[in-house]
Amino acid sequence: MKKHLTSRLADYPIASFILNRWSPRAMSGDPITKDELFTLFEAARWAPSSYNNQPWIFIYGMQGTDAWKTLHELQVPFNQEWTKKSSALVLIVSKNNFYHNGKPSVTHSFDTGAAWMALALEGREKGLVVHGMEGFDYEAAKAKLLIPSDYTVEAMIAIGKPAPKETLSPELQAKEVLSTRRRVTDFVMEGSFNRGGP
Repeated sequence: MKKHLTSRLADYPIASFILNRWSPRAMSGDPITKDELFTLFEAARWAPSSYNNQPWIFIYGMQGTDAWKTLHELQVPFNQEWTKKSSALVLIVSKNNFYHNGKPSVTHSFDTGAAWMALALEGREKGLVVHGMEGFDYEAAKAKLLIPSDYTVEAMIAIGKPAPKETLSPELQAKEVLSTRRRVTDFVMEGSFNRGGP
């Protein structure tokens, strides 16, 4: 029988707010305020980006609104099951070109990922569930939300108040556990790419 983690242990000392961030699915369905949501967007605002371009766009919907319903309907059935109790849904989009000169930005997705991480960490610090996902219809999202062709749909986020895992289906309860990570030595390589590791 697979043993689930009850806590995480870093190989090297890091800040606890990084080590303890994770992506649960159990949410209570209780609302959050717009100010609570915008605090997370404020955290994203301060992420680093090439030329300080800040290519990220967040399209959100609060529970009980048409915007939330549209975002929810874009999801695959598996995700719809647990996000139905989210307080907010957010689509992450990035601008492919620089604002200052219109030229292509190679790092627009990379930079937007930094903004997402800042948002996720802030949400965790505030005691919220913040769970990113790719299980939705990207093309339909672009069409229904009128996203221009020079923008890339990156991911979707479910945000909400936490709830006991027992509120989930048995299948989802089994997934509601802390995950581990590859060892640092599995993805850090000195000097050149080495599939065998260091």
